[in-house]
Amino acid sequence: MSTTTTKSAPHSSPAPAETEILVGGMTCAACVARVEKKLGRLDGVTASVNLATGRARVSHPAAVTAEELMAVVEGAGFTAALPRPEPGEAEGEAADGPSPLPRLLITALLSVPVLVISMAPALQFRNWQWLCFALATPVAAWGAWPFHAKALRGLRGAAATMDTLVSLGVLASYAWSVYALFFGGAGDPDMRMPFTLWPETVPGTADVYLEAVVAVPLFVLTGRLLESRARAGTGSALRALASLAAKDVVVRAADGAERRIPVAELRVGDRFLVRPGERVATDGTVVSGGSALDLSLVTGESAPVDVTPGTAVIGGAVNSGGLLEVRAEAVGADTQLARITRLVEDAQAGKARVQRLADAIAGVFVPAVMSVAVTVLGFWLGAGASPQAAITSAVAVLVVACPCALGLATPTALLAATGRGAGLGILVSGPQALEGLRRVDTVVLDKTGTLTTGSMTVTEVTAREGGCGPDAALRYAAAAEAGSEHPVGRAVHAHGLAEEDGPLPVAEDFAATAGVGVRAVVDGKRVEVARAEADGLPDALADAARRAERDGRTVVVVRVEGTPEAVLALGDTVRAGSYRAVDHLKRLGLRPVLATGDGEAAARAVAAELGIAEVHSKVTPEGKADLVRALREKGHRVAVIGDGVNDTAALAGADLGIAMGSGTDAAIGAADVTLVREDMGALADAVRLARRTSLTVRSNLAWAFGYNLVTVPLAAVGLLSPMVAAAAMSVSSLLVVGNSLRLRGWQPAPAPTRKSAPRKAVA
Repeated sequence: MSTTTTKSAPHSSPAPAETEILVGGMTCAACVARVEKKLGRLDGVTASVNLATGRARVSHPAAVTAEELMAVVEGAGFTAALPRPEPGEAEGEAADGPSPLPRLLITALLSVPVLVISMAPALQFRNWQWLCFALATPVAAWGAWPFHAKALRGLRGAAATMDTLVSLGVLASYAWSVYALFFGGAGDPDMRMPFTLWPETVPGTADVYLEAVVAVPLFVLTGRLLESRARAGTGSALRALASLAAKDVVVRAADGAERRIPVAELRVGDRFLVRPGERVATDGTVVSGGSALDLSLVTGESAPVDVTPGTAVIGGAVNSGGLLEVRAEAVGADTQLARITRLVEDAQAGKARVQRLADAIAGVFVPAVMSVAVTVLGFWLGAGASPQAAITSAVAVLVVACPCALGLATPTALLAATGRGAGLGILVSGPQALEGLRRVDTVVLDKTGTLTTGSMTVTEVTAREGGCGPDAALRYAAAAEAGSEHPVGRAVHAHGLAEEDGPLPVAEDFAATAGVGVRAVVDGKRVEVARAEADGLPDALADAARRAERDGRTVVVVRVEGTPEAVLALGDTVRAGSYRAVDHLKRLGLRPVLATGDGEAAARAVAAELGIAEVHSKVTPEGKADLVRALREKGHRVAVIGDGVNDTAALAGADLGIAMGSGTDAAIGAADVTLVREDMGALADAVRLARRTSLTVRSNLAWAFGYNLVTVPLAAVGLLSPMVAAAAMSVSSLLVVGNSLRLRGWQPAPAPTRKSAPRKAVA
């Protein structure tokens, strides 16, 4: 399947094309820049590379083939392949490659004895150095091979990355240790290596630096593993969106014959069947039949939508009732679900370009360290120092500058914050979430399933004065709805069961009319439960119906023997803790904005209850994404919280996406933060935890860079031996890890109180 799509161009200029390529082997921002630079050298070619998903989106003249583009990527030292037909399936695979866990475990098993023996002179026994050499050799060759391989690819592309520095540090330490063991006298069986602060400056027994050989790959592999785990779920949003699409469909020919075909073979104008419980295969118009469709996964609408002949339906909606025959109006890339998928892809591609500070400066830091090491070597040799002292200082520069602390700064803080957040019902996906929440000033809140429970329930029962009473009316209605497949009927039946002490009476002669209601005989009486206008009802029932409609509720009337006995109001209920969560967001300096697919009355009712001033109702999935884009263009830092497929494009396009754990896989996959517990107070806790974690990451990075600024000059002037440099490097990493682990004891503090006037109470 080709992944190249041609776009129309004005006038007679050649039509540009767009191709997606899976790029493997990228580890940092320097890799991204190299791929974009190489592709950009071709005439008329521009590229945007997504590090998180391993995808390069390339715009190019039609004359340039996908094979030529992949050849350029491979020439830059990376792997290249066309994506699979299924959206999201291969996402992230090319970038991450095989798991680093097996290599890390074997490296740790070999490295720990070397570190303990080399850095504790009391534990050094006869021929200890040879045992350490035997253990360190496979680490230097196999354990550090990913760094060596990527350094070689960078060398072919005339570029240096963090992998280059790691590789040089390992090779330099190992090469000097080999010299010391075989030619420098360090191979003596009774040799002991004291822990000294100063490098050797006079001829004598050369030191071995095997602890540096194993420490560098051990620490950096650990950081890479933690990072890869944080990025493991990158493609889940697109995979979840793909799962909503039907795989096959039953079409009905003109002669009435039915046959099942793959949905890819469906064409505009074809008629297909949707049975109860099935998803609508594609966007279309109902030709025959009536039912209720659950659109909550696609549009976010909490109430089911009744459809009859002539009603437009959306692909991905679930049929809750009767058999439908639908005429296809859009297929493939023209459907609403496909448009949502494209929005998610575009938003993720743009957001993933924000990379860690350590990666951003790698292109300057690494060549600078290499230049300093070469300069130090030449200076000491020119100053008349012994070759051992000169090489020792140069190796010390390379070892002390190895970016272990830089590599661990973000993932260790993320790991600690993730563990603590999990205990609080908060799942954080990666560094983007931490940086995003630190500067967020606006939160766009979905209504259905986020601020509300997302399920229909009976919220009020109003009975006619002098009638059978509310309990009896509810009992009749619940019994009549026992055989209903409509969500409203199921909600009435469930509420009646919960309120009734004993079993409900058995309904007879049950009949349902699509879009109207049901009728049955209960205890010998004709009972009807149907939607009706307030006009024509007794005053008390009419007032209750108008009040419920004003609040955005669904209204049904219970008639017994033709007499209106009660009005039932059904709707979505606000989650416990939603008001507290919104209030805490305000106290944290964030502006809440409600955006929902529901009608204006329902949206305004929830907003008034929660104290939200800005409300956007009847918002489509594209509309939510446009709202987020408009807010960002005004300079706002926007977070979006939602739970449905209709929220995925907005979640991915925001500075920060927050999903409810009870929501769809698509929403969770597109989000940066997931709230597992039902208490909406977790949202405010997530803001505080992310801000604290962001502060920890920044302090880690400040320490790691400050450490290099101090230790590299000391090593250059000969005041640090490679062994002390390796120890300093290890201590630096341990300090970063220790600072990160403080997050494991973090507790949510009470929301700060404002010094300004108190907020006016909301009815």
